[in-house]
Amino acid sequence: MAWLLVIVAGLLETGFAVCLKLSHGFTRLWPTIAFCVFALGSFGLLTLSLKKLDVGPAYAVWTGIGAAGTAIYGMIFLGDLVSVLKIVSISLVIMGVIGLQLSGSAH
Repeated sequence: MAWLLVIVAGLLETGFAVCLKLSHGFTRLWPTIAFCVFALGSFGLLTLSLKKLDVGPAYAVWTGIGAAGTAIYGMIFLGDLVSVLKIVSISLVIMGVIGLQLSGSAH
């Protein structure tokens, strides 16, 4: 269950990163509000998961999901540059996240 919290927190991290861009420096109300909601949810779930998990693997998985998710979202919806190197790099991040999750805390 704790790993599920980390995964959802990582997805929420993607949400707050995208909303941060869409807020244009906190000058747009709704993306700024969405940023706050996603950020609080993400940090809150990560905090709950750390009651059961080691901080290193959990934090790495959280940031990996957020980084990969944000990059993928940007390429699909925000017109970010798509390249083979970027796709390979995102794939490596995802493989690292899976590896860390599989080798993470046993309790």
